Parts: sequence; structure tokens; C-alpha cells
Amino acid sequence: MRTVDAAGLEIGDDHPPRIMGVLNVSKESPYKPSVFNDPSEAAEYVDRELIDEGADIVDVGLESANKRLDVLSAEDELDRLDTALSVLDSVSGDAVFSIETRYHEVAEAALDGGFDMVNDICGFADPEMPRVCEEFDAAVAKMASPPDLTRPGAIEEVDDIYDALELNGFTDKTIVDPAFGGWSEAKTLEHDRETFDRLREFRGYGHPILVSINRKNFLRDVAGRPTEEALPVSLAATSMAVERGAHVVRTHDVKETRDAALIGHEFKRRRVREPGDVSVEELDVTTPGEAARHLDRVGANREVAAESVTRVFELEGLGADDREALAAAAGDAGAVLAGGDTGALLVGTPAALARLSALVTDASDALESALETVERATR
Repeated sequence: MRTVDAAGLEIGDDHPPRIMGVLNVSKESPYKPSVFNDPSEAAEYVDRELIDEGADIVDVGLESANKRLDVLSAEDELDRLDTALSVLDSVSGDAVFSIETRYHEVAEAALDGGFDMVNDICGFADPEMPRVCEEFDAAVAKMASPPDLTRPGAIEEVDDIYDALELNGFTDKTIVDPAFGGWSEAKTLEHDRETFDRLREFRGYGHPILVSINRKNFLRDVAGRPTEEALPVSLAATSMAVERGAHVVRTHDVKETRDAALIGHEFKRRRVREPGDVSVEELDVTTPGEAARHLDRVGANREVAAESVTRVFELEGLGADDREALAAAAGDAGAVLAGGDTGALLVGTPAALARLSALVTDASDALESALETVERATR
């Protein structure tokens, strides 16, 4: 996993999770507490509510990306950029300033005017965006989107999200964003839940990950909470997201989100990372799907993915004959049956466990059913 230097702010596995607070200079944005058109009032908000509360990055939006609203042109966004640049001049606190846009012209003007990084909500649908970011040596968050400047984030299936992030490649300082939220009419809460469940897969790109999950519908629906009561579900998901590999969390609730992110960081899995002539990095892989993403990245055969993780199942109620048959077949399948007086543990890779069923002879109906359950669970 590479580390991205965003104007001196290090983002990656070896650093604390970074908090991205939000400022909007777009009157149509739905979250009104973050919306300003007066630079001095906006700067005061940034200092008091964002930087002082723990924001490492301030993301400034020039327009709402709501799919129900008309898309502003690059010229329209540039008209609003003066307000954003005036805010930078008035802020007293220290943070990395990110411009949220979809147009390379706006990104270029913002970076030239003092912004530090870009939040591209259309994921390089403008093919000139990576060139601009590279010329300014700027970090850029790339949100998964179709190759269409009018439809940011309008990707539903997780595999399509993954593929969309490859649009027009990556810069050395790209941060990937899998685009949580209702960006398209076809996207469902189940789509977002699956994306969250498979968040570790996005580490397969080797780039830091940004998540924007603050009070999102797919979380609120679980607890049955309206937006104004949804902070607890956001904080729970924030800790989980960081534990699963997120490096930047975009939020309107800066102070609380910072604390939740630090908890996720403190208790995440610790992996070996040793630089040297031959560097060693233990990857965060818990499923064959996650392994497959990393295999793709290094140009290896995906078939190895099923042998890349180990699963452990406890079997209770095994009779003596079933235990003997299973133990004999486990060795031939490449699995292990570890039995004791009170039960047995079946250990193996998904591939080994899939081979096991065909190798067990004279199994009872109960054992056959149990092995079918194991095989389904490892697919």
C-alpha cells in the first residue's frame, strides 16, 4: 500500500486515519450548516467547526452533486471559485484544502490559486484531470463513476465500481473512493451494504481509500433513524471502515468522526511491513475476493485466490464413523480436522474445503449436509 503525500499530510497504512471536513459554497447543497457564500463567515466556520474539531482536510464544494439538480458547467463553477479562494485567504487554522469538482479547468485554477488537492467526483471522466493533478504534484481523490461528467457516482454493482475506478488510470497520488450513496436511481441500499462489506477489496489497487458514509441511507435504514438522529450509526460504521482499510473519512461531524476513526485504527489488524532490498508486506486479505484483487494488481493468476485464505469451522455432533471418514479425507483434500472430546474444528482454504466433499466416503446424511453448508460458506 503506497503512502500519498497531500501537501505534507501523509495518507496511508502507516499513518492515522485522516478526517475530511466539508465546506460548501453552493446554495443548493442539502446540508445547510456547511453552506456559506460570505468568505469571512465561511472561514470562521472552517476554523471553529472543522479544523479546531480535528479536520485534517477541508473539502470545498462549488456545486451540489445531487442527481436531481442541474449540473453546473466548468464556467459556472469557476464563477464560484473566487469565493472559495477568498476563504483560503481568511482561514487561520492549518489544514489541507481540497477542491471538489469534475472539471480539469476548475482543478487547475484552484490548485494555482492555493488549493492543495482535488476531490474528483467524476473519477477522471474528464481525461485531462490526471494530467493537471500530476503537473501540480497534487493528491487527488477519485470517486468511482461512469465516463460521463453529468453522472458522478452512478455505478451500482461492486464489481462495476471496482472497474470504474480504473477509468483513465491513476496518478501516483490517487486516493480511491468507492462512491457510497444514492448517486443513481438504480442504486439500492443493498448495493451500498455490499460495497461496505467488501471494502477491503479496494485495497487491491494499492492506493489509499476514502469513504464518505456520514449519515448515509444504507446505515440509517439498519437502525431506522432519520438523518438528524443518525450520528451513532455513522460513528459505528466509521470505526468498521477504518478497521477494514479506509484511510480518509469525509464527514460533516468532524469531532465525533475523528474519535470513532481513531478507535477503528487502534484495534485494526497489525500487519508486517518491513522495507529493505526485498521488502515484505503482509496484506490485509480475509476472503478469496480480496486475494483476487491483489493477484490482479501483480498480474498473477486469479485461480490462486481460493488457496490464499484459511477458514475454520466447528462441527458438533459428529459420530465416530463420520469423524474417521472426514479425518481421512481431510488430509487428501489439503484440509485439517482437529478433534477433541467436545467437538472438532475443520480447517482449510476454500479450495481445499471444496475438494473435501468429493473425497469423503460413506458419509451420513448429517455429515453430507454439514459439508454442503461449509462449501456454500466458502464460495
